[in-house]
Amino acid sequence: MSYLYIKNANELLTIKGFSNSPATKKQMNSLSVIQNGAILIKDDEILAVDETTKLEEAYAAEIAKAKVIDAKGKVVAPGLVDPHTHLVFAGSRENEYNMRLQGASYMKIMEEGGGIHATTRATRKASFEVMYKQSLRRLNQFVEHGVTTVEAKSGYGMDWDVEKRQLEVAHQLNQDHPLDIVHTFMGAHVIPQEYKEKPDEFVDLVCHEMIPKVADSGLAEFNDVFCERGVYTPEQSRKILEAGKAHGLLPKIHADEIEPYEGAELAAEVGAVSADHLLRVSDRGLDMMAEKGVVAVLLPGTAFFLMTDAADGRKAIDAGVPVALSTDCNPGSSPSVSMPFMINLASLKMGMTPAESITAATINAAHAIKRGDKVGSLESGKKADVVIWDIPNYMQFTYHYGVNHTETVVKNGKVIFSKSGHNE
Repeated sequence: MSYLYIKNANELLTIKGFSNSPATKKQMNSLSVIQNGAILIKDDEILAVDETTKLEEAYAAEIAKAKVIDAKGKVVAPGLVDPHTHLVFAGSRENEYNMRLQGASYMKIMEEGGGIHATTRATRKASFEVMYKQSLRRLNQFVEHGVTTVEAKSGYGMDWDVEKRQLEVAHQLNQDHPLDIVHTFMGAHVIPQEYKEKPDEFVDLVCHEMIPKVADSGLAEFNDVFCERGVYTPEQSRKILEAGKAHGLLPKIHADEIEPYEGAELAAEVGAVSADHLLRVSDRGLDMMAEKGVVAVLLPGTAFFLMTDAADGRKAIDAGVPVALSTDCNPGSSPSVSMPFMINLASLKMGMTPAESITAATINAAHAIKRGDKVGSLESGKKADVVIWDIPNYMQFTYHYGVNHTETVVKNGKVIFSKSGHNE
């Protein structure tokens, strides 16, 4: 039995009260801040959260046995949750970045065999060891930016052997690394070039061969599809998501990124856990998502990197949709692991307050991967996933944009990263 005690936080953001369902509308501004706050951790679980003086009176015996971290003058918050990444892949696409800076569009590059197709070629050639090494480096960088839980999609194989290899790499990383990794199958990322003239045949392959194998292997919890003109139609997307549901895989969807394409509406109709991107979502789509409680996972880094207008976070929140944030970490449209930067962008580019942006990157992000009852807030009984920011108040998190304020990261009750010598 071990104890960790973090005390004297200038502000402790509990973000409590939303473990059963995500925060919506005005709730997203409710960080439930404790001044001079403290948190007592027993093994891998939060034992108590309160003002420092009150906690020390109530738990004197336990605190006497605890390792102590003094967070005086700093902010203590839940570990950040990234609910949408393409963590496992091979290769890099900085050449396309240069092409886009000279005017080429993302979709035009992909239509000509670049984009996702380029990463698919590199990933298909890569061994397990190569993908593992590249992905481990990214995972370590996530930690340095305060992330304690991350989702990882397949989708750069679009061939069962390679999709399986991607998922197996993610599972091995989950075993080897302190971070929790949540697994998503995305065999339907794009139509592979070899099926360009027969897309429905590939849809059948995903539905009738890949999805049953994913379910039988236990390699994924979620099933995702890229519903977009030139990729998968709403009808094809529905077929893929329903096939996943029939095999116990929870639906997620890349929706309405390039144009309104009924992706959000489809997400509500199939009971998706989340609909992601949503740069061009319709008003009807937002209303349907709000009614069904579908989480909107917005990806400000993608819009920033593709040099387009970001999703309207303000509009989604006002419509009653629970909003989450993610890096969309991937080699082509958001090669970033910085959730703090996504929080910055949400406030500066998407109409969200600093409090809403932090809520979106913690408890609502946890709900986007069905982990809201375990992580995303600092409450008794939850996993001891905590980050200490070297700032005096949470407003400075977005005010000092482009800066990584992460000082210490605690995962499952153990310090896994520290700039101040707290490492275990």
